[in-house]
Amino acid sequence: MDNSMEMRRAREDHIVSLREKICYGLGDSACNVVYGLCSTLLTFFYTDYVGISAAVVGIIFLITRVFDGVSDIIMGFITDRTKSKYGKARPWILWMAVPYAVTFVALFFVPANASVMVQAIYIFVTYNLVNTVVYTALNLPYSTMASLITRDQKSRTSTQAIRIFCGPMGKMVVTVSTLPLVKAFGNTQKSWIIVSVIFAVIALVLLLVCFFNIEERVVIEAAQNKKVSVGENLKALFSNQYWAICLGLWGVMVMMSTVSGTITTYYCKYMLGNEALYSPIYAAELIAQSIVVLIVPHFVTRFGKRNLTLAGIVLVIVAQFVWITNPLSVTVAMTSAVLRGIGVAPLWACVFPMIADSAEFGQWKTHVRQDGMIFSAASVGSKLGGGLASAGIGLLMNSVGYNGLAATQTPEAMSMIRSICMYAPIGFSVIIVVLCLLYKLDKLYPQVIADLKERDAQGIL
Repeated sequence: MDNSMEMRRAREDHIVSLREKICYGLGDSACNVVYGLCSTLLTFFYTDYVGISAAVVGIIFLITRVFDGVSDIIMGFITDRTKSKYGKARPWILWMAVPYAVTFVALFFVPANASVMVQAIYIFVTYNLVNTVVYTALNLPYSTMASLITRDQKSRTSTQAIRIFCGPMGKMVVTVSTLPLVKAFGNTQKSWIIVSVIFAVIALVLLLVCFFNIEERVVIEAAQNKKVSVGENLKALFSNQYWAICLGLWGVMVMMSTVSGTITTYYCKYMLGNEALYSPIYAAELIAQSIVVLIVPHFVTRFGKRNLTLAGIVLVIVAQFVWITNPLSVTVAMTSAVLRGIGVAPLWACVFPMIADSAEFGQWKTHVRQDGMIFSAASVGSKLGGGLASAGIGLLMNSVGYNGLAATQTPEAMSMIRSICMYAPIGFSVIIVVLCLLYKLDKLYPQVIADLKERDAQGIL
């Protein structure tokens, strides 16, 4: 093996520094400004501050996710074909930073006195601009960096663990502080605009910090010299069973997070009698999740990503049954939230390294390297999952007569809020258990990497 090959191998197997891990993680903190509000409080803003019906909001979200899924695939192709001095994924973090901040603020400028049709059109256009275009062009390349920063499995897992710590922290800051800040600024639509500007500026700064302090190291020369058609890319993608499993895991994980984050707001307001309780309950879950996420990498080598995820999801099911025993107790709700946070932590910590591992498996199996496509196609699952969850909540609540501007809700609406909050996470958890049982890449991965390095030395994919 010549000296240049040895240097490239060493670079690809780079042990990522703590500083770079944190800076990479701050990028996810910034991304969670939009993701955090869109998956939790944005529906509440539209229904209870603008006055749009939950059904209209749900339908808009669902249609958007269809477009969003298509844009992910397109962005995957674009990312894999991007060539710049910064690499193929990293430059998009810089290019999309300002558009991301501006379009996020635009979400809250819904014309207050316009007709329902005009308001719905405005929401549809701005929500698509944020999610389908800008967020996709930012977050997809950012996520793709998971397989490009390093090839070392342990370092890759710890890097993603810090990312998943920083991401929920960003989401927690947004979701926990939004309602108190909105009330402090007057509790009106204008208050939401002011708060969104504050968050947008913070997110912009974090994205710049991320961009200037991370690096792409995994460069497959054989892949750069090989042109692969769209058809070949799709054929390789759909023959990768572990990508399909990761798509399902990410999608169901986002559905569960979206449903819990959205319905808990209504549950606190109408079942517990105080919407302000949402902040400490949600914070308890995210803090527990974030702490455990940092611990998970230390156990991955011994137990494997799949097994840790399985154990955690069983705890999520237990946490829900704890809450069901006394659904009107704030103390029980907080206890359940902490247990749920601990339970989902291994899944959040492991899902992105699992997707990165599936990119290596895909190259090993099909001789096609497609980092951007792997992450974009897996992201489709998360986008569709989030859209289906938001739409499902809106349609279910509308079917029982929920009215966000009404002083009180019908018994049917109250029952629906309780049922979704208590039982939906259990259903999602069961699906995750099944997907985990189908995932067997942990044992195969060392052989995959050994074979890929041997091929690389021969100049083939």
